Amino acid sequence: MVAPAIQNMILSLGAMQVARKIDFEDPQVLVYTRIFYASVVLVQLAVYYFTTLKIKQKNDLKVLTYTEPAKPMSGDGPTQVTTTVKDYDLAEASKAIRGVLMGVAFMGFMHGYMKYTQPLFIQGIMPIKSLYDSKILKIHLLGQPATGDLKRPFEAAPGMFDAAMGGADAKKEEATAIAPKKDEKKKDK
Repeated sequence: MVAPAIQNMILSLGAMQVARKIDFEDPQVLVYTRIFYASVVLVQLAVYYFTTLKIKQKNDLKVLTYTEPAKPMSGDGPTQVTTTVKDYDLAEASKAIRGVLMGVAFMGFMHGYMKYTQPLFIQGIMPIKSLYDSKILKIHLLGQPATGDLKRPFEAAPGMFDAAMGGADAKKEEATAIAPKKDEKKKDK
């Protein structure tokens, strides 16, 4: 199986080849390209919003405990995180929405300020692939079980050079999901 980073690179290189054949100097083509990009972004935001509604509707309160790796160059060590499946999934959906909005800001700069049009076309295609690869969408919209690659906490997708460098994380700690206890009463002594 080809790594997602390599798939993204192949897709973007293919999109660049197609974009070279499009006449972006034609005002009508430029308008259609802008409409295409805006439509893809709106669809992407709508899908993630719908996913957050599904997560809230499921209200999965199983406790999830995992070790979060240290952030690069922070000087801090790994931290133990305890949360619920619902909160974890909402945080993942929120990260995805922030990623979409950062992409819009980047394209606003590239297209609005620097007047580049090819990236507008290419970034209209790449979100479709990111929706296809989204683990949170596979679980909540497609109904796939949260096992294997979809087991929480999600592993970061390996980059193109991770295999050459021995993998980003050689060891992965297992997360535990524990169902909340109902009607648990604390006894005062």
